[in-house]
Amino acid sequence: MSKQLFFQFSIFFVLYFTSFFLHEFTLEKLEIEIAFSLKKVYLFHLGFSLLICVNFTIFSTVDKIFHQLGFIYLASIFLKIVVFNVIFYNPIFSKENLDFASRISFFIPMIAFLLTEAVFVVKILNKKV
Repeated sequence: MSKQLFFQFSIFFVLYFTSFFLHEFTLEKLEIEIAFSLKKVYLFHLGFSLLICVNFTIFSTVDKIFHQLGFIYLASIFLKIVVFNVIFYNPIFSKENLDFASRISFFIPMIAFLLTEAVFVVKILNKKV
């Protein structure tokens, strides 16, 4: 299990560093200003996705909880969306019209980390099937 946790940590940190710096470089190259901290958005997704995957790896060893992990994952995704909206309420809702670059800059890290964590959760759920 420690090997699997190390693999998850390394994948998420590589995803964070490559996608954040590539995203930031692209915004600077195109001279686009966004109204929020891109680093905080990436750090939020990194932390929450790591938390989900580590908990699922640990909970997959408990037989009573294993059969409910799919439902727990759906609840955790909902919780992730709610917490994200609470933390980033001002940049999302305070402006009348969020420009296209800012909307895409919220969307890119969400999709990257969501897809990666979904792959890990599917592997965990298929492990005992």
